[in-house]
Amino acid sequence: MLTVISPAKTLDFENPSPTRKFTQPGFLDRSERLIDELRRLDPTQVGALMGISDALAELNHARFMNWTPLFTPANAKQALFAFRGDVYTGLDADGFSAADLTFAQKHLRILSGLYGVLKPLDLMQPYRLEMGATLRNEGGRNLYEFWGEQITEALNAELAGTRKPVLVNLASEEYFKAVHPKTLAADIIAPIFKERKGDGYKIVSFFAKKARGMMAAYIVRNRLKQPEALKDFAQAGYRYNSELSNAREWIFTREAAE
Repeated sequence: MLTVISPAKTLDFENPSPTRKFTQPGFLDRSERLIDELRRLDPTQVGALMGISDALAELNHARFMNWTPLFTPANAKQALFAFRGDVYTGLDADGFSAADLTFAQKHLRILSGLYGVLKPLDLMQPYRLEMGATLRNEGGRNLYEFWGEQITEALNAELAGTRKPVLVNLASEEYFKAVHPKTLAADIIAPIFKERKGDGYKIVSFFAKKARGMMAAYIVRNRLKQPEALKDFAQAGYRYNSELSNAREWIFTREAAE
């Protein structure tokens, strides 16, 4: 069983990583080709591409210009500890044990616009590039066309040899669109988190992101390898709702935020 999550816009390259262990991203050659495209943009164009302020545009332009494919702990950081934001608040990877990290390295993957697929301990340099960006490149008009089948093929390779391969989708819609279900050699389960709103339940983005991180941590800390065990997830007031769920979308609901 493999779990995928999204990256985050917020990064932490100031605080040291809690581990010295690291690996290298598998698509660095592809990342470098994207960087070559991004270096052709001036800060104003970077801002327009991402819909960000002038200050953030200048920052990310500088990141692209300074990016180097030679990743070391001196100029890069493990992805699991570099990303911050709602999902990573729920994940709380800073509290992982060495055994947790070992399991996460094998069973958790981060989808990325620049890096394609990252293992938790893969080094990365700071960047901002949403998967939905309409950046013209050698592969087409956007990053979905750039990555094509490569992300799906990478996940298939990870799942190869598994007797009953399952992919747990805890990524956002924007990022999971880079995965092609028709060619993915696995069953897909998508946990969805909803809040009580009047007579029904509704997805609230902030809470849903944090809950996806909590479930990813639940999988890691409990060494889950069978999807059925996800139904026992009962944190922050969420419970599996069999009436609202179907074979692919497993709905978790709660009555009030905790």
